[in-house]
Amino acid sequence: MEFCSAVGSDQYDAVVRAGRRLLVALDFDGTLAPIVDDPTAAHIHPDAPLVLDKLAAEVRGIAVITGRPARQVLALGGLDEVGDAIAEHDRELVVLGQYGNERWTSYERRVITPKPPPGLSGLIRELPRLLREAGVPDAWIEEKGLAVAVHTRRLADPEAAFAQLLPALAEAARERRLAIEPGRMVIEIRAGGMDKGRALSSLVSELEASAVVFVGDDLGDVPAFEAALKVREAGFPALLVCSGSEEQRALREIVDLVVDGPDGVMQFLRVLAADVAAAHVSK
Repeated sequence: MEFCSAVGSDQYDAVVRAGRRLLVALDFDGTLAPIVDDPTAAHIHPDAPLVLDKLAAEVRGIAVITGRPARQVLALGGLDEVGDAIAEHDRELVVLGQYGNERWTSYERRVITPKPPPGLSGLIRELPRLLREAGVPDAWIEEKGLAVAVHTRRLADPEAAFAQLLPALAEAARERRLAIEPGRMVIEIRAGGMDKGRALSSLVSELEASAVVFVGDDLGDVPAFEAALKVREAGFPALLVCSGSEEQRALREIVDLVVDGPDGVMQFLRVLAADVAAAHVSK
């Protein structure tokens, strides 16, 4: 692995030594699953179930922290079955959906979710008009229960459409006291007060983890990367990994390691599991 700096290499060695105290948290789209034109077809990488199972045997816990609804990720990832396998190692798989607003664990086996935020239903009704006024009437609207996402990836010029839509949707979200989350050719509007960083920090505390690896791929993951850096600043090891994204080059400036999409993520996790196992045996 080629780390972005000597700090990254040192942090990798430290999280490996942490072993059984390590929490590994990952985004879903672009990290465990490929980015595709139709998000409902973004199935998990075929190697992921076995890779996550082997990793779970060596670390404190594994979490998927995603902007998608938890039930959708469970279906696309086959994570119920992955949770069954992980349970055999007396470990827990945690899925935090909708940026941490929803929760499922392989122990509890049910999705805990709050009510939709005030103002969201009104915004959804107005979206077709807002899209027309922004000159992007064909952007795809995806209702997600606690949020709504507007996708431009299917359009002829997705980047230009994204740039046209962002100011209008940001203003509409501000008026309704909702949060806006730009991603990879998608703009999501949701309840405020929760993000992937807060979700990750809460999970670190809950599991009493003293080392963290976070793997993400777009701007919605920045709060989680920042939360991982706070773990490092507190004196504990934390490794920040970017699942290669040309669309979000800014991430490359803050992470320790860049891998080649979901294939690269799988290879990284295989090596991490093997290195943690070897370090545990040598103690």
